[in-house]
Amino acid sequence: MIAVYGAGGVGCYVGGRLAATGTPVTFVGRARTASEVAAHGLRLTDYLGADLRVDDVRFETTPTGAAGADLILVTVKSAATAVAADELASVLKPGAVVVSFQNGLRNADVLRERLTEQVVVTGMVPFNVLNRGGGAFHQGTAGKLDVQQDAALAPYVGAFEQAGLPLTQHDDIVPVQWSKLLLNLNNPINALSDLPLRDELSQRAYRRCLAAAQAEALGLLDAAGIRPAQLLAVPMHRFPSVLRLPDFLFRRLAGKVLAVDPHARTSMWEDLEAGRPTEIDYLNGEVVRLAESLGRDAPVNRKLVDLIRAAETDRRSWSGAELLRELQR
Repeated sequence: MIAVYGAGGVGCYVGGRLAATGTPVTFVGRARTASEVAAHGLRLTDYLGADLRVDDVRFETTPTGAAGADLILVTVKSAATAVAADELASVLKPGAVVVSFQNGLRNADVLRERLTEQVVVTGMVPFNVLNRGGGAFHQGTAGKLDVQQDAALAPYVGAFEQAGLPLTQHDDIVPVQWSKLLLNLNNPINALSDLPLRDELSQRAYRRCLAAAQAEALGLLDAAGIRPAQLLAVPMHRFPSVLRLPDFLFRRLAGKVLAVDPHARTSMWEDLEAGRPTEIDYLNGEVVRLAESLGRDAPVNRKLVDLIRAAETDRRSWSGAELLRELQR
C-alpha cells in the first residue's frame, strides 16, 4: 500500500494518478480536503489532455492512516515537515520507504533525522499542480518525478510508470534540487503579479525580476562550488540572459517556457489566495541563507522574501514595472 501524507494539491494529484491506474493508495490530509473528496471524488487532468477519475477514495485525517504503508509520499508544506516526521515515526513500520516530494532543499534531512528505522529518499516534483476545487487537480506544466537513486524504490517503479508519472532517478539529486529551486524563484513573482504563469512570463518586466533573482543565486552557487543540473534546453547559467530578451525574441528562442497551461499558477499564489503562510523561507529564503553562509548578501531575493511576508497579511498586485523598480532599489 502507498500512503500520501499531507494530501493537498501535489499529494492528491500524484496519489490520484496512482490510484486511478490501479495502485492502492491511502490519502492523509486535512478534514476540509477529506470532505471535498468524499463529495466529489478525485479528477486528475493535465496539460496534455489526460482526464482521470477516482470515485472510491480512501482518505484519512489522522496519522494512523499511514500505518501499514510500504511507501509513504510526504507532500506537506516545508514548515510542517518536522511535525509530520514525528507523527509518522509513531505509526510507520520499520523498513517503510518514505519519499519527500516537497519544495526546498532540506526536508528529506529533517525526515531522516526522525525516521531512523525507515528508508528516506529525497524527491522532487518539477511540475505545477492547480487545485481547481471540487476534487479536481490539474497538472499545468511539464516534468517527470525526480528522486535520489535508491534500490528500495525498485518495487514501485512500475506503478509510477503506469500512472504516467515515471520516476527519474539521479545519482546525486542536490544539483537537481538547486535547479528546481532556481526555477521556483519565480513563485513569489507570480504570486505578486496575480497572473497565470503564462501571462506573467510573457511580460519582459516580470522576466527581468526573475532574471535578477536567478543571477544573484547563480553567483552564490558559483562561490559555493555548486553546479545546478540542466533541466531545460538552456543551461541554467544562461537562463537569466534569455529571460531579459525582448518579448518577440524570448517567444522565438524560449517558446517552450510559455507552452504551459493558460490556467497554471504557482502554489505560492494559491497560498496567498487562501490566506495560508507561504513557503517563501524555503525557496528564496534558501538563497538568503546561502549568501549568509558565504558572508555575502542577496538583496533581490531578500526583498522578495519581505514582499511575500507583507502580502501574507496585506495582499496587493504588482505590475511588472512596479516590482522591477522595487527590486532595483
